Amino acid sequence: MSAAHASPRPPADPSLPVVLTAWFAEHGRDLPWRRPGTSPWAVLVSEVMLQQTPVSRVLSPYLAWLKRWPEPAALAADSPGEAVRMWGKLGYPRRALRLHDCAVAIAGRHGGVVPDSLADLLALPGVGDYTARAVLAFAYGLRAPVVDTNVRRVLARALDGQGQGGPPSTARDLAAMETVLPAEHAVAARFCAAIMELGATVCTSASPVCPSCPIAASCRWRRAGYPPYEGPTARPQRFAGTDRQVRGLLLDVLRASDGPVTGVEFDVVWPDARQRARALDSLLADGLVDPLPGGRYALPA
Repeated sequence: MSAAHASPRPPADPSLPVVLTAWFAEHGRDLPWRRPGTSPWAVLVSEVMLQQTPVSRVLSPYLAWLKRWPEPAALAADSPGEAVRMWGKLGYPRRALRLHDCAVAIAGRHGGVVPDSLADLLALPGVGDYTARAVLAFAYGLRAPVVDTNVRRVLARALDGQGQGGPPSTARDLAAMETVLPAEHAVAARFCAAIMELGATVCTSASPVCPSCPIAASCRWRRAGYPPYEGPTARPQRFAGTDRQVRGLLLDVLRASDGPVTGVEFDVVWPDARQRARALDSLLADGLVDPLPGGRYALPA
C-alpha cells in the first residue's frame, strides 16, 4: 500500500483469486517461460530479462540465450563478455553480468540447480526481493507474494480505489499482496501470475480496458467513478541523449567486433567527446568493458 493509502484497506472479495485464476486460464498469454517443463533456470533468466523491459523485446533474446546456455553451468563456463554480447539491445546490460555471476554461484554453491529457498535465492548475486519470490512462485509453484508494477496497480485500483499504485515499497507491497494471496502453494503461485497478467494486459496504466476486466464489478476505483490519482509518483526516465544511450552505442561497437577495439572506433558513434569519455568510464567501472594495453578495449574476459 502506498503513502496515498493511509486508511486501512477493507477486506478483499474472497472470490478474487478464484475469478482471476479462471480468467487467466482462458486469457493468459502463451509465453515460453510459462509452459510446462520450463526449468527454474529458464524462469530466472526470463525474470531478469523482463526487468524494465516489455515482453515483446524479451522473447527472441530469451530463446537465443537458453539455446546457447540451457543451464547455469553452461553460462558459468563461458566468459562474462559473451553474456554481454548475447544481451544485445535489451538495455541495462549489467543484468547480463548479474546473470553470469548468478550462473557461477549456482554452479559452484548449488550443484548447478537454482535454489528453492528465499534465503538462498536472495544470496545470489543481483537477485532481489521481487526476482527471488518470482522464482519461488513461477519455477517451484510455492506460495510467495510476487509484486511488480502491474500487481501494485491492480491492488491499488481494485482494493483501495486509487488510480495508481504509487512508488514501490517492498514492505507495504508484500503486506498488501498477503491480504489476497491464497494459502495453498499451487493456487497462490497461479494467482500471482494471473494478477500480474491482468495488470499487463487489461488493467494497464494509461488505457485500462475495464469492460474486459473479470473483477470490474468489485473494483473500488471503478465504483468510485475513476478518481484521478493524487499520490506520489516516480519521475519517468528519458533515454535520448543520456549517458545510457551513449553507453549502449559504445557496447554496440564491442558486440559487433570479433576482438578488441580502439578508442578511435568509439569516436564515430557519438560527437560529444566529454560525454563519450564519461560513458566509457562508467562502463569500465561497471565491469562491462575491459581496458587493454595500447588504448584498446574489449568485452570482459
